[in-house]
This record gives sequence, structure tokens and C-alpha cells, in this order.
Amino acid sequence: MPPESIMRGQLLAATVALGLSGAFLSTTAAVAQQEPCIGNSAAVTGPAAFSGQAIKLGAEIAIDEINAAGGVLGKKLRLVQYDDTGAPPRGVDNTRRIALADKCIAVLGGFHSTVALAQVDPVHEIGIPYVGVWAANTKAIENGRDPNFMFRVSAKDKWVARFLVDEALKVSKTGKIAFFYENTGWGNGALPDVKAALGAKSKDLAAAETFNWNDQDMTPQVIRARDSGADVAVIWSLDREANQILRSMDKAGWKPTIIGAWGISGNLGELAGPLANGVRVMQTYSFQTPQSETGKKVLAAIEAKTGIKDPKEIKAASGIADAYDAVYVLADAIKIAGAYDWKKVQEALYKVNRDGLIAPYKPAFDKADPERQDALLPQYYLLTVWHDGKLVPFKGSPYDK
Repeated sequence: MPPESIMRGQLLAATVALGLSGAFLSTTAAVAQQEPCIGNSAAVTGPAAFSGQAIKLGAEIAIDEINAAGGVLGKKLRLVQYDDTGAPPRGVDNTRRIALADKCIAVLGGFHSTVALAQVDPVHEIGIPYVGVWAANTKAIENGRDPNFMFRVSAKDKWVARFLVDEALKVSKTGKIAFFYENTGWGNGALPDVKAALGAKSKDLAAAETFNWNDQDMTPQVIRARDSGADVAVIWSLDREANQILRSMDKAGWKPTIIGAWGISGNLGELAGPLANGVRVMQTYSFQTPQSETGKKVLAAIEAKTGIKDPKEIKAASGIADAYDAVYVLADAIKIAGAYDWKKVQEALYKVNRDGLIAPYKPAFDKADPERQDALLPQYYLLTVWHDGKLVPFKGSPYDK
């Protein structure tokens, strides 16, 4: 090959290499340059639509306050909301869209633990921080990843199980507890947590009964639980299936004390009517208790946005409060990081200290403790109860005897 041809070939190769290198650097820079938005994949349609609406409301109130105070690093935050309808594949697609198309700085989690579990892989493949504000499955956050990009400002099933077992044993006269749980990642994940919580009290479940979404008759499960001698039933389900459990209990003539995880905090009172009266439910927050100055401010914002004046009319208060605090925790992390950068924000989340609406987060997370990818500690959990179609604080209710 003539020398000039060799030179032209070398020049062409160098040009192509430079072009490819430039394209790679450009793509990398585009991915690394996150936008001042927070994405949320949650159910905003379907039977759990109340949850996505609550998360959206809480996040928007926090974002409005933050932006009114100047934003974060000189930029105004915004919320990007997608509907996952409680379907894990849609949650995965929404996570990728939030990260790679919208280039948001973080993902807020939604209501369904099945979706949260499915999001673990894409969150870590991409490297975008996830902050759960509802789904409580233990393994979604305690997932063994290092570094771990899954955080939560919400309840954790391991701790919820202990809370519910403690409450169940307080009221049980026989010491026999029955457990009803849905056949999903959330329900199946809770079974070992409940068994462990009872085991710590030297107790075993008297009965463990499972069911599927949309099952219409729980009579066989109810009869087996009744015949076990249990006088307390712990329910790990959504409102729809809990309604069927209550109706089957009524048909079987069994009236145990019922204590549930917060899957039955949406519209059980509407679905089951008087049968829901006295059903106790774990929550992380209520706007019906004496409010801090922050709580009063959030209540005023809820009224301004929704027209709701009576705190008893607020649905899914825990979802609103969890999302509100999570947005502030993320905003603090961005400030500490000094940049809209996924990895820097992930590291900064361990350095956040703030007094939140629900609790003090000091620190919000602890990198040295796998259990402390959860910011909201169990001493801040709250017992509520259904009464006349409303979920009210248990303390001071007609059932607080």
C-alpha cells in the first residue's frame, strides 16, 4: 500500500475512533446529567387508585413548598407521575422511563410490594436511587445489593409483623393467632416475618390461611381458622379481599378481634360497611391526632388542593405523609451531593438529618446497618381502627377500652 494510502487509512481510523469516543462520551454525559424531577410509578387507576393519588398529593405539597423556598441547587423540582396499575411489568417499564427518558434524579415507590420487588433489578442496573413510600415488603429494600440503591420512608413488613403480633397478643385471651395472607410477593413475604415475630414470643400460628386476588369466598379458610381456637385474626391483604374475609367470618359466625397491615386502610369501611367496625389497622400517620406546625401546614395544603376540610375525610393519610417526608429527604440529599447525580445522591442519602412530618430522621439512613435502608422506625407506627366507614386513631375510639 502506498504511503499516502496508509496515512489516509490511519487518519480515517483515527477519525472514526474519535467519533465513536465522542459519541460514547456524549451518551455517558447525557445519562449522567440528571434532571430536577422525581418520578413515581404507582397505581393511579384500579382498586388501589387511592394510593397513587395520595402519594402524588403528598409529593406535590412538598415540591410546592421546596420550590416556593427557591428550589434545590437553584432549580425548581417537578413530579413525573406514571400509572403502574399494580402490575410489576409496568412498574419496571416506568422505572426505565423515569430514569432513561425523563432522566429524573430519583424514583418514588408505590403501593404494591410485587411492583417494588420487580423494580430492584432495573434500579440497580441503571443506578438510580429509589425511595419507597408505601410498599412494605422486607426484601425489596433488604435485598443484599452493595451498593444498595433501594431506600424507604415507609413501613417495613419485618417491623410491621412485630407491631401487629404485639397488638394481637395484648387482646388475645387464648394466645392463639390466625393469619390470613394474600398469595403474592407481599403476602408470602410477610409469612416468615409473622412467624418470626410470634417465635420471639415463644408462640406459633394457630392457623395460616392464604388466598388469591379476587377470590370471592373465604369460608373454607375462615372455618379452619375458627376451628383452630384462634381468637385474633391478623390480616395481610388489600381492602377487596379483606371484605370477603369479613363476610365469610360473618357467615361462619366467628367474631375474632381483627388486626391488619395497612393494605386494608383504603376503602374497607365502604366495602364491608358495619362489618368493618372495630377492625384495627397499622398506619404510619394520621391527620386526626394533635398536629405539629408542619402537620397544620400540610393540612392547609390538602384543603387548598382538594377542598377536604375534615381530617376524617382524608384517605390514605400514611401515603400522603410518607411521600411528603420522602421528597424532603431527597431534596436534602441533592443539596448535600451538590449535584443532580444518581451516585452522589445515593451516597448523600446516608448523610441526611432532618425533622420530618412523621418523625425525626437523624440520620435518615445508616450505611453500616442493612436494616437501616428504612428511615421510618417502628416506634412511630400508629394503631388506627375502622368506625362508621372512617379510619380513626384507635386511642380514644369507641374500641379503646
